[in-house]
Amino acid sequence: MELNDLIIFQKVAEHGSISKAAAELNYVQSNVTARIKLLEKELHTPLFSRHKRGMIINSEGKRLLEYAKDITSKVEELKMSFQDKAEAGGLLKIGIVETVNALPHILSSFNDHYPNIEVSLMAGVTDQLVQDVLDMKLDGAFVTGPIRHPNVEQLSVISERLVLVAKRDNFTMDQLTTTPFLLYHKGCGYRGRLESWMKVEGIIPRKVMEFGTFGTIIGSVAAGIGVTVIPQSTVTELVERQVVEEHPLPEPYCDITTIFIWRKDAYITRSLAHFIEEIRVHSERLMPKD
Repeated sequence: MELNDLIIFQKVAEHGSISKAAAELNYVQSNVTARIKLLEKELHTPLFSRHKRGMIINSEGKRLLEYAKDITSKVEELKMSFQDKAEAGGLLKIGIVETVNALPHILSSFNDHYPNIEVSLMAGVTDQLVQDVLDMKLDGAFVTGPIRHPNVEQLSVISERLVLVAKRDNFTMDQLTTTPFLLYHKGCGYRGRLESWMKVEGIIPRKVMEFGTFGTIIGSVAAGIGVTVIPQSTVTELVERQVVEEHPLPEPYCDITTIFIWRKDAYITRSLAHFIEEIRVHSERLMPKD
């Protein structure tokens, strides 16, 4: 069994298609098909259920996928440990939830201190970003915490309060059952807090509209399409300008903490170590003292 076979297998499992995996890997389809068949022969078991539209990974394939992810991530970690230079540089892939107000200050300071390190930002919702960190697709991520996972290290960045935001037209909380909710996709920490509160209160929204960006959500709220839940600091200016109005959520659903996470058992490059230290310095200024 070769390492490349496991890489090919992961791509076929990800796409559910030989042709799509071959296109991404820049291989001919016959080669990908042959490597999958060879892998199945060596393991004495089918790894996929075949059908006209593609392939679906079966239970044995899912078992192999966990091993394959672990093996390939360890190989990447090994490479990084030998390529890591005395002078920090290279690329950091960092995930973010869109409303991290502290991020510009952290990035500005980090860039001043380490101009040779490039930071690539990838936006998403908390659940997906956590999984991407665990799969080592990201070096780290800013997400809504806390995260309870044995393979995740976390550092608190800032504590904030969630508020319900509506257009300034005398909205009242009694209107929640008749007003559309404008929310991020499932897996968003803010949405999770809101849904927990609504479940306890027995509130069933008339309609939920899902969006992928903060700008679209808040613009739609300002247009009177519906309401959303968001960290208070992200709408302070809009509230002051009387574009929207905010309504408090009850304890404990209003308290939210943004954390930075990275994989506990991963090799920490000098670049990532410097980035974590930069966050630590800023978090000491932003987090309340006990």
